[in-house]
Amino acid sequence: MPHIHWQDILYATGYLMAIFAGGALCGWLFSFLAEKIAQQTEYRLDNLLARRMRAPLVLLMPTIFYFTAMHYYRPPALAEAPLSGSMRVLAVIAAVWIAMRAASATADILQSHFDVNTANNLRARRIHTQISIIRRLVHFIIFVIGVASLFMMSDALRGFGMSLLASAGVAGLVIGLSAQKILGNLLAGIQIALTQPIRIDDVVIVEGEWGKIEEITLTYVVVRIWDLRRLVVPISYFIEKPFQNWTRTSADILGTVSLFTDYTVPLDRLRAKLDEILKDTPLWDEKVSNIQLVECKQDTVEARVLISARNASDAWDLRCLIREKMVDFIQREFPDALPRTRAEITKNAA
Repeated sequence: MPHIHWQDILYATGYLMAIFAGGALCGWLFSFLAEKIAQQTEYRLDNLLARRMRAPLVLLMPTIFYFTAMHYYRPPALAEAPLSGSMRVLAVIAAVWIAMRAASATADILQSHFDVNTANNLRARRIHTQISIIRRLVHFIIFVIGVASLFMMSDALRGFGMSLLASAGVAGLVIGLSAQKILGNLLAGIQIALTQPIRIDDVVIVEGEWGKIEEITLTYVVVRIWDLRRLVVPISYFIEKPFQNWTRTSADILGTVSLFTDYTVPLDRLRAKLDEILKDTPLWDEKVSNIQLVECKQDTVEARVLISARNASDAWDLRCLIREKMVDFIQREFPDALPRTRAEITKNAA
């Protein structure tokens, strides 16, 4: 091994700093120019990619500069320096980062073409669900390829990296029942993406809780409860257990309100009042409205109000509105028709 002077070390350090600084600056300039050029085009994907590639390019370009510079000239002080392995690791990390950013940008652009905030958003929610799950599946595949590539850089781990890259070693990453559960959830995620028993923004009842599907991953589902709590459920739950999906085929829904009154209540007047309430509110979708006497009990009768709405949220608000207005109407116009208990008092003969 030749003797290395401190001047050689200082020169090599400056050489490396110039390479890294030049590479980082080149990566930043390249992404900056790409973003400016993309702004002149009509393609949103170009703009999104240009913005998201800046950070990974700033990491990738120094590695490219390093290997290019070392190919033409390597200072004596760096002859034995183990930098090439570290730079390869950084290059793989940057490449994985770029691939994930590109997949996310593509998914975001595809989802932006389908607005889930419209009234009839069934197709949009279906597409959003498929894209969301496919995005995570692609990220998982990219991550596995990246990890396998890192393993293949080492002679001791090259065999494991080859098997992992060929998907033969995936099952060996975990053991026992935990592996079965993880792989089962992954398969359940793929099955949900294909069959779609649930979609993003679906209204569901899970474990007795009413909420909306907020996020679907490869392993779990996040349900946003009506009071803003989050219920995190394994994705296999929606394959193995029954649950209610109120928006499986369409968002419109029927709602009911039960009124318990005395036998003397005039149903015709209640029906007229219901029509008046519905005409003054945008919550009703103008499809279904009716009042039926569904039960006669010892002291009261049950009148069931049946109404329709565009979605579950409107149906809930409409039910509350009708319940409030009808109770107020009965209190003001027919107070004798409120539920009451009758008793007959007789005087015994002397």
